[in-house]
Amino acid sequence: MVSAVLETEEQYQQPGELEPVQRKSTAAIVADQLRAAIMYGSLPPGSQLGEAELAARLGVSRGPLREAMQRLVAEGLLRSEPHRGLFVMDLHTEDVADIYVARLAVERAACEQIVRHHRVEAVAELTAAQSRMVAAAGKGDAIELADADQEFHETLVRVSGSARLQRMAQTLLVEKRMCLTALQDKYHADVQALVDEHKGLVDAIESGDEALLLSRLEAHMNDALERLNGSMAE
Repeated sequence: MVSAVLETEEQYQQPGELEPVQRKSTAAIVADQLRAAIMYGSLPPGSQLGEAELAARLGVSRGPLREAMQRLVAEGLLRSEPHRGLFVMDLHTEDVADIYVARLAVERAACEQIVRHHRVEAVAELTAAQSRMVAAAGKGDAIELADADQEFHETLVRVSGSARLQRMAQTLLVEKRMCLTALQDKYHADVQALVDEHKGLVDAIESGDEALLLSRLEAHMNDALERLNGSMAE
């Protein structure tokens, strides 16, 4: 019992408490930048990555760049073609459906862990994330709203406490954002409905009703997939 209490105290630090600085390697920083470039369309689907050009733009040597690109190959964001090089993955209709099948599985598992073990922390962090969605919606800023939506789901998985779920969610959320970026001129979401759906998820977590939470999560994912498919068909 005492050891369990000590583990709990070590797991959750108080706000403002000092903690070790997380140092990232150059390759990890480059990988983060490449993910962002893919996510926001600076490196669009199907584009080829020129090693020399990228190294010059990023101001790094080719060693860390190659390591970073191989990380993204392993994540499925880049594909390697023999004798041709590396390309940003393309997304087709069947890929979008598969992304949401996987997202639902990952976020469903995260929600189960949250309701059973991390409700208080999750409600606090997700309420803040949902408030940023409300603010972005009020300004009519579609990009800021998409950023806040992304942050909400990243937070949802993170507060589950599972590092493996976080790793799986990272690529899926980048792929989802790739879809939104590619379809930004066609994708039209009901902003208020989107904000309300996320508020409903927070409310379900706060209530501790796992069945309600999972039902709302599935409905939210199905609605998002339907909107994306509708935009791709235009």
